[in-house]
Amino acid sequence: MIRSMTVEADGVMSLELVSAAGDVLPAWEPGAHLDVVLGTVSRQYSLCGDPADRARYRLGVLLEPASRGGSAYVHSTLRPGDRVEVTGPRNHFRLEPSPSYVFLAGGIGVTPLLPMLARAAAEGADWTLLYGGRSAASMAFTDELAAYGDRVTLHPQDRHGLLDLDGLLGDPRDRTLVYCCGPEALLTAVEQRMTDWPAGALRVERFAAPVVDRDPADDHAVEVVLAESGRSLLVGPDTSILQALLDDGVDVLHDCQDGICGACETKVIEGEVDHRDYVLSDRERAANDCMMVCVSRACGKRLVLGL
Repeated sequence: MIRSMTVEADGVMSLELVSAAGDVLPAWEPGAHLDVVLGTVSRQYSLCGDPADRARYRLGVLLEPASRGGSAYVHSTLRPGDRVEVTGPRNHFRLEPSPSYVFLAGGIGVTPLLPMLARAAAEGADWTLLYGGRSAASMAFTDELAAYGDRVTLHPQDRHGLLDLDGLLGDPRDRTLVYCCGPEALLTAVEQRMTDWPAGALRVERFAAPVVDRDPADDHAVEVVLAESGRSLLVGPDTSILQALLDDGVDVLHDCQDGICGACETKVIEGEVDHRDYVLSDRERAANDCMMVCVSRACGKRLVLGL
């Protein structure tokens, strides 16, 4: 149930959610998100409150100019007292232990970083946040960030231009993790400047999947075996595994169908996965024990899934 809604900046609303029954809410860690049912659609929003507070969740929602129905529903329809259905929390953007962090946020991308800053500060890590936005008025949670003093740099573009990523990331650092969330242009620019950093130093969370040109000849038919029932499906080269499962009546939680939300994560029992998502880390991909069935496929001709 929505307990309160607060305007945090131009076009940004925070929601405080509580259990309608007064129950303790499931635990979560920095980087986690909830899947929220909004009318006829489901959307993912990062948890940006205090993980130690099991009585309430806080989300930040930007009103997107080209909203596909989610953010517009939040801003125009939801009101305190309304009940919403949520799934999760789920976390594919975990804060890993490190003596040093660089946090980079673009716009509403600051939301998953807020609990990370609190955790890093509590653990005595060395960290900084560079937070960019279109204008100062559009940048949310700045009063909260002011408590961290000069560890936080606010960078409204209309006053200062583009972020100085060369100055921030030009010199690779050891024992430092970089966490970045924001629009694709920011993520791409950060990735380009971190090619010489140690492997695994960059962790990103995307709002949308980047455009990737794939040769259709790289796709082939694959047999998908459902371990729980023993059923077998032949998935053609032009059909996603998710779509084949849905067409066969298999109920698989899903949303984005672009490999960025993690909703369709499925256990892999046998077979090598051709990972095409933007959720799993290199280490998680190498483990080969799960996949996002909306976009990922098989390297071979057979997969056995935990369905």
